[in-house]
Amino acid sequence: MEPFPTEAVGLLLDWYRYHARPLPWRENKDPYRVLVSEIMLQQTRAETVKPYFARFLDRLPTLADLAGCPEDVLLKLWEGLGYYSRVRNLQKAARAVMERYGGVIPADFDALLTLPGVGRYTAGAVASIAYDMPVPAVDGNVLRVVARLTGDSSDVMLASTKSAVEAALAPAVPTPGAGDFTQSLIELGALVCLPGEPACADCPVRLLCRAHREGREKELPVRGARTARRLEQMTVLVLLLPPDGDGEERVVIRRRPDGGLLGGLYEFPHIPGHPGGDGVAVHLGSLGLSPGEVTPLGPARHLFTHVEWQMEGYAVQLPPDSTLPEGWLAVRCGEIRTDYAIPSAFSAYRSVLFPNAARKKRNDGKSG
Repeated sequence: MEPFPTEAVGLLLDWYRYHARPLPWRENKDPYRVLVSEIMLQQTRAETVKPYFARFLDRLPTLADLAGCPEDVLLKLWEGLGYYSRVRNLQKAARAVMERYGGVIPADFDALLTLPGVGRYTAGAVASIAYDMPVPAVDGNVLRVVARLTGDSSDVMLASTKSAVEAALAPAVPTPGAGDFTQSLIELGALVCLPGEPACADCPVRLLCRAHREGREKELPVRGARTARRLEQMTVLVLLLPPDGDGEERVVIRRRPDGGLLGGLYEFPHIPGHPGGDGVAVHLGSLGLSPGEVTPLGPARHLFTHVEWQMEGYAVQLPPDSTLPEGWLAVRCGEIRTDYAIPSAFSAYRSVLFPNAARKKRNDGKSG
């Protein structure tokens, strides 16, 4: 890979000072805020992260608060962001900092790398943004920007390419200004050097960009073929019981095993395949339940990194005296909003519990 053009550094810093988005985690360079934001921003758009970041910091304003937070509360704060292993590792990292470093996130790249869930990008981002250390931080945006600037055709899906980009960037990181330089590259990739249609006319370094000179902007970066997602078919059961003493309808949920996909989160019970309404009734009967009306809720699909869920859903009325299988819980529908983290994979069926809210959202979205 060609060296990163040093002439680009000043141009990027000047551009960033005028064009940086006013994001909440940029209000100050507190290492805790930087760490939380960087973990949240992994594979998640900044606009999506904004309300989660505000809610998270409001509830857990310090590293010590995060370290001591009960897991159910933590997962509920993260509900909807996905990739829940991130927040579990974030809490493990907070506890490690409390134990090893007296509650102060270390200003040391190698020490940061020892924290759970902190890879080279996150360590570089915290070190450069919070502590102005001259180390690179290479995410997908930075890979794309550097590949185009240097005209490099290496496969950015390979670890060796990421290492080469880090090596090319390292001598160019300025100090002071390391954090702004890191964010300028990320910001350029997010706003200008876009994946499909780069806005080269708005780019401050277009005259230095080899891909632009050679008309290869849309060819770079090179990305190798992804592994096809595994398909899983399932039928989701929204099991409803009559109102309890407080007059609120109840719904049945269960907790997923701690390991694996969505480990430790709550979910609606489901069964493999698409057996139809009659099959649902037979299955529930085999569990000792007496299903009443079985109402189809339609199909839904959810994509994970390596798996695609193809779902059918049914709402099922159960008698008030139903004895549920071990580990299944009957909770008030309102508690789904406040206490139990249900993954967004089930959002199509969760909305059944709050029809008025879903109707209001549709109406609010209509133009006059």
